[in-house]
Amino acid sequence: SSVEGKRGMARVKPPFPAAFGLFGKPTNVNNVETYANVPLIFNKGVDWYAGVGTKGSPGTKIFALTGKVKNTGLVEVPMGITLREIIFDIGGGIIDDKQFKAAQTGGPSGGCIPEDQLDLAIDFDSLKSVGSMMGSGGLVVLDENTCMVDLAQFFLRFTQGESCGKCIPCREGTTRMLEILESITAGKTDDPEDIRRLETLSSVIITTSACGLGQSAPSPVLSTLKFFGDEYRNHIIDKKCPAGTCKNFIQYFILSNCKGCGACKRVCPVECISGEKKEVHRIDQEVCIKCGSCFEKCKFEAVGIQ
Repeated sequence: SSVEGKRGMARVKPPFPAAFGLFGKPTNVNNVETYANVPLIFNKGVDWYAGVGTKGSPGTKIFALTGKVKNTGLVEVPMGITLREIIFDIGGGIIDDKQFKAAQTGGPSGGCIPEDQLDLAIDFDSLKSVGSMMGSGGLVVLDENTCMVDLAQFFLRFTQGESCGKCIPCREGTTRMLEILESITAGKTDDPEDIRRLETLSSVIITTSACGLGQSAPSPVLSTLKFFGDEYRNHIIDKKCPAGTCKNFIQYFILSNCKGCGACKRVCPVECISGEKKEVHRIDQEVCIKCGSCFEKCKFEAVGIQ
């Protein structure tokens, strides 16, 4: 039938969707954000649209503002706005007024932008210049308690899981990179050469992967190595996590100002805290799973971390 014929054509891999797409017909492939701009351009004209934003990146951009920022949600801003304006003027600043550390843009394959780039004017070219990208419009705000090595591991685990596995550089390369990052955050390596291995693998994956996923997957690792390389060395050489979030590097203990209220004991999932009422309590380090429940629950700031 003619329908079957069309379906048969649809099974052929289309070289260019705009010329040959669904049912063998030209297919317009764009995201919803692009389509939403089309009526405005038709109604108000190209010059009006180009009057917003920058010369190289006209118009507006919608960001999904999230992370350690007071006001989260979708924000539509003109291209060329700075990170500082988005995060502090629109977003209201960092939760609990903690120190801003970085912003991760572009989704899982984007890069991390440090504090000294807060006044960067956001457009396609400027983000690319600092090792990040516009991507899907994700904008994750990170504070002083974020471990950048663990963050790179988090995003790489996502892209590694999304790899279709067809090409070896992406399939095997991201797997090897993830193994190295897991070893670093777990404190199982003391070899500084792991940093060079991450850089080499990143270069190979970017230049030889078959599609955009592999070509951009190493970005979170490369950008954190560039701007937060000391954190990698802290983990590998000093066996410390500066942010205090990698469990294998931290230890919770009870301070002398403990009131013996028992709040920490009641929330401990493995019952590793002992002590009588109104006496300084103790944590059994052999049993502690470093979940941090005691630290979060204590209202007297009597639980320390080292």
